[in-house]
Amino acid sequence: MIDDTVTAAPSLDVAHVRAAFPALALGAAHFDGPGGSQVPRVVAEAVGEAMLAGLANRGTVTAAERRADDVVRGARAAVADLLGAPEQGVVFGRSMTQLTYDLARTLARTWGPGDEVVVTRLDHDANIRPWVQAAQAAGASVRWADFDPSSGELSVEQVTQALSERTRLVAVTAASNVLGTRPDVAAISAAAHAVGALVHVDGVHLTPHAPVDVTALGADFFACSPYKFFGPHLGCLVADPALLQGIHPDKLLPSSDAVPERLELGTLPYELLAGTTAAVDFIADLAPGQGARRERVLTSMAAVERHEELLVERLRDELAGLPAVTLHGAPRHRTPTLLFSVAGHSPARVHELLAAQGVNAPAGSFYAVEAARWMGLGDTGAVRAGLAPYTDDEDVERLVAGVRSLAR
Repeated sequence: MIDDTVTAAPSLDVAHVRAAFPALALGAAHFDGPGGSQVPRVVAEAVGEAMLAGLANRGTVTAAERRADDVVRGARAAVADLLGAPEQGVVFGRSMTQLTYDLARTLARTWGPGDEVVVTRLDHDANIRPWVQAAQAAGASVRWADFDPSSGELSVEQVTQALSERTRLVAVTAASNVLGTRPDVAAISAAAHAVGALVHVDGVHLTPHAPVDVTALGADFFACSPYKFFGPHLGCLVADPALLQGIHPDKLLPSSDAVPERLELGTLPYELLAGTTAAVDFIADLAPGQGARRERVLTSMAAVERHEELLVERLRDELAGLPAVTLHGAPRHRTPTLLFSVAGHSPARVHELLAAQGVNAPAGSFYAVEAARWMGLGDTGAVRAGLAPYTDDEDVERLVAGVRSLAR
């Protein structure tokens, strides 16, 4: 069922969007966006221009120093506009995984025996293992929130049952990267805050598919990855700067102790930050809109959500009509992500056979190993089809035709 708020969204000119991605001219139908989207030309150009423009370590004396500083500030402002977060609460790192490990190790210094952290079996391992390992090192306990393996739903109650007055942190995904499930993060956050716990939200798979407001979600920490929304390979973490002021990670003596720099190790990848800004600007212009960049981002992402929801409904119906196909999970509120198996073929073989037909739909557990095991899929997982703003009707037709040919 399509949300009424999404129905009112402007339409997406998919042909115009597709023309911005040089890789699509190579002919493949890409359903591999959950692992990393294709990149529009303007993002690649922004990366190249930054590297050629003359850069130095950030400063205020030379033009190169000022240029580097402008790039960093511009990227913080862009991510803030994308997520509805304060600029001074935007932290950059090598990846979401690296940022989460760094944060977990730092927060765990205040944990001890009797303290608890809550993780869910729905999450990507990057929002599980860092917390589990940090808790174990601190002598704290780990409590698990299970999800319904048949529907793929993670209810608020399944999380609240794991909470106690000793819960220090809850780690939960905003959208499952294998099933697309979108838990009620706002309600989960409210319940966690009621017992005094912090909430770390993995927003990697939600950010490319829906408007995001970290304040509305109640997230104390929200992590995402620009390379999932048309940008370069790096990670972002956002939080209230006042909260970051109380966090003191290990750092080099001469490096800045200001927020957010104290959480960033070494020289930032200026060229990748320039590409991240370009990616957010690209998103802001995906659909016709007016106003500041944040307003245009929200308009564009509402159009993206509408477009992808219509297509994934069609794809789901088509695949469900094939007797040899099993769809795993049926969450009511989801991103445009389907996980399926084809009788008589291993997931890896389906991946290979579809690739031979020019359809990129990878197979595996996609680092959501707990979710795959919980659903009985083991570590081999299943085939994942993830839609993107550049996915069109022809792509869907090619995927369905390819799966139908295997199902025979």
